[in-house]
Amino acid sequence: MPEMTFRVRWPDGKESDCYSPSLVIREHFTPGQTYSVSDFLQKSAVALTEASERVRAQYGFPCSRALGQLQAIRQTGAQFHALSDAKVSILSFKF
Repeated sequence: MPEMTFRVRWPDGKESDCYSPSLVIREHFTPGQTYSVSDFLQKSAVALTEASERVRAQYGFPCSRALGQLQAIRQTGAQFHALSDAKVSILSFKF
């Protein structure tokens, strides 16, 4: 199963690499696009849950690393949730 990382820039300017065990992220995000924090959190939840389920379908168990990544995204995003104009940028995909 091909894995990938997607690099994001948070509203405070910090950048982080996020892991996905599947290329499904490409169906939910576009490099160069910005998303509201709430939209980014929702799309991340859908995409990383789907990626984890693809692992389950192939190997019989969910991807704990994808679910851990989702938890990390939620924790970071919670800092900015109250800021109505806060945006998250998708900088790049790496395969």
